Amino acid sequence: MPIASVRGVEINYQVLGERGPWVALQPGGRRGLDGVKLLAEKLAEAGNRVLIYDRRNCGASGIAFEGNSENEVWVEDLHALLTQLDAAPAFIGGSSSGCRLALLFALRHPAAARGLLLWRVTGGAFAAQRLVQNYYTQYIDMACTGGMAAVCDSEHFREVVAANPGNRVRLMGFSVDQFIAAMERWRQSFNAGADNPVLGLSPAELRSMTMPACIVPGTDRTHPRHVGQAAHRLLPNAEYHEVVTEDHPDQDTAIEAWEPKEGLLAAIFIDFLRRRQRH
Repeated sequence: MPIASVRGVEINYQVLGERGPWVALQPGGRRGLDGVKLLAEKLAEAGNRVLIYDRRNCGASGIAFEGNSENEVWVEDLHALLTQLDAAPAFIGGSSSGCRLALLFALRHPAAARGLLLWRVTGGAFAAQRLVQNYYTQYIDMACTGGMAAVCDSEHFREVVAANPGNRVRLMGFSVDQFIAAMERWRQSFNAGADNPVLGLSPAELRSMTMPACIVPGTDRTHPRHVGQAAHRLLPNAEYHEVVTEDHPDQDTAIEAWEPKEGLLAAIFIDFLRRRQRH
């Protein structure tokens, strides 16, 4: 796959499709591009050019811990990558953390966001507590007790090193103090938006986004259905569709419920993209 140098970091990416409007997709968590590849293939088959990529610190992309907010860093990386590819404005889509990235991208770069594809929208006290632990606190604890070697041996960073062996050298190049300081900055930024109806963005910020949006809610404790409904109410030009119809209040992510629904999700997004292209 091609590698782009984006703001000093190697970003692994792939473009599917040769013509049509640009779409950029992000998976949830810190997953790599494979998390949205099947959906991207379906959108490309329908006549779109779809960018999928590994965000920094994910998949086969490079390691760097800069800035005061992880999502803001990811947003600026995506904007720079789209600019390099002459792919803006694009429809920006994402699931869970990728959904937050898409929304923040639209807030910071509205002229580059032709529309939004949002599924499994995150929010609520359970999500905020679970995710801050998963994304930041556990790595602070690892570094405190086992140094950077323990961080390298964590499940996520072990996968990142396997995909790009040079990442172990990069990780070990950080002092424990540097790494912990970065995680603490990112944790503080994450917590600052934890009480909003949609995690990370205020109601006023959502109301300011006038680009068309297609929202598919989640159905579990991290992505409750009512959070997607709140996003639909707050975004001025949003439409709402349900893919997984049963709720899973006892499950953290219910990801297995989405796998058989990939075709329906793709069909909803393809229809949205076709209608928006005619406007």
